[in-house]
Amino acid sequence: MRAVRCEEYGGPESLTVTDIPAPEARPGRVVVRVEAAAVNYPDVLVASDRYQISVPTPFTVGSEFAGTALSVGEGVRSVAPGDAVMGVAFTGAFAERIAVPEASLSPIPPGLSMIDAAAFGVTYRTAYHSLVTIGEMRPGDWVVVLGAAGGVGTACVDIATRLGGRVIAAASSRERIELCRRLGAVAGIAYEDEDLKDRIKAITAGRGADLVIDPVGGAYAEPAIRATSWGGRYVCVGFATGEIPRIPMNLVLLKGAILRGFEIRTLAEHRPEAVTEGTAAIAGLVATGMRPHVSQVFALEDAPRALTLIRDREARGKIVLDPTM
Repeated sequence: MRAVRCEEYGGPESLTVTDIPAPEARPGRVVVRVEAAAVNYPDVLVASDRYQISVPTPFTVGSEFAGTALSVGEGVRSVAPGDAVMGVAFTGAFAERIAVPEASLSPIPPGLSMIDAAAFGVTYRTAYHSLVTIGEMRPGDWVVVLGAAGGVGTACVDIATRLGGRVIAAASSRERIELCRRLGAVAGIAYEDEDLKDRIKAITAGRGADLVIDPVGGAYAEPAIRATSWGGRYVCVGFATGEIPRIPMNLVLLKGAILRGFEIRTLAEHRPEAVTEGTAAIAGLVATGMRPHVSQVFALEDAPRALTLIRDREARGKIVLDPTM
């Protein structure tokens, strides 16, 4: 079968599409025919050995997928051959087939295509839990989303709007902000041309943001915190700029700011009940018509190009690979 392989650590251009043996259904595991696989920023970090966890080479890149169960190993009870499933794995998704533990899979919610399902899981769970579980968003809150036109950003704009938040989309260009407006943002800030702190204050009539969701990091974190209301919440989701910000703690003290972090893997470990509640809430939103914004679909051979777009922050919404192309 074809797979996108990392033979040695490096940028997207170092990845190759290679034929490797297809996996088998060992006890407790399910073999899935991958029909769509979403491209996420952590995939870039894992391939370049810059993620928090190092994966020994060689390995197949990719962490999020949707497809059809082909075979199940001994002891598997919740999945049967022929089931349409979506799943998450640390690596292995950019391939024609993948074998994962039964617990890594869930049924595809009614109404979602394979492309939608692959693009949905990680970003929408990240968005929901960043906003609600960690950020404690309430209807009427002013919510600033940094990197708002990216995969996590568009999901945050979408969910926050549906839950009654007043979203200020911060992105690198007015074109990207227009995408966010179509998803429900009430205002936008092109932070490469405008002062982030001053614009947030102006839009909120001096109040400041109640909640900031930051998957970007770097130079934008501090001005965003400076623009929060007293007691405002700032949720760190990641560092798409590649720069981890250093926040003056006297700023946190004077503003009574609440700084929190969200990482999807550890939330399941420490608060499994919150994951269960979030899954039900997201399913309810899907039933009302919520869908991910997928901007581009590439063939498996074009994975290096897709990952380059993610690395260079040129993606708008989600990018998906289709191994059936």
